[in-house]
Amino acid sequence: MAAGARKAVYPLFQQGGPQLRIFRPNFFMLAVRPGVPQPEDTVQFRVSMEMTKVDIRNYLEKIYNVPVAAVRTRIQYGANNKRNHRNQRVKKPDYKVAYVQLGQGQTFQFPNLFPEKEQDTETRSFDDFKNKYMEREKQRQKGDPKRGGVPDWFGF
Repeated sequence: MAAGARKAVYPLFQQGGPQLRIFRPNFFMLAVRPGVPQPEDTVQFRVSMEMTKVDIRNYLEKIYNVPVAAVRTRIQYGANNKRNHRNQRVKKPDYKVAYVQLGQGQTFQFPNLFPEKEQDTETRSFDDFKNKYMEREKQRQKGDPKRGGVPDWFGF
């Protein structure tokens, strides 16, 4: 063993005595932006296939102190329509989706990671100039209405 490395020594188990170890779950929960609108008190997660509804509730309540009213889960089957270079079917893995309804009065809203920037006056004036120019060009290229849609270059 190296001189600077220490070996972690845990106390022996004692009946009724507190343990110094902290056990963290070997699960993951990924908050996902839902594809369809949902109520403000519902959050969609992609979770590990081994997690049960009780595990999800305990995970959120114990670790993050989030009150949970209800948990619904479903298994999303992976797509099976691709083929590899040997023409064998390639299936994407299945995953579990959990819909967590938060407690009374709790709401969740995804943060706006890419807010619209306020344009400065110089950029705004350039955009106005560009829009006016494009309108003038469209009017100029519109052509003669008497020709019935036939372009100017076609004819005598």
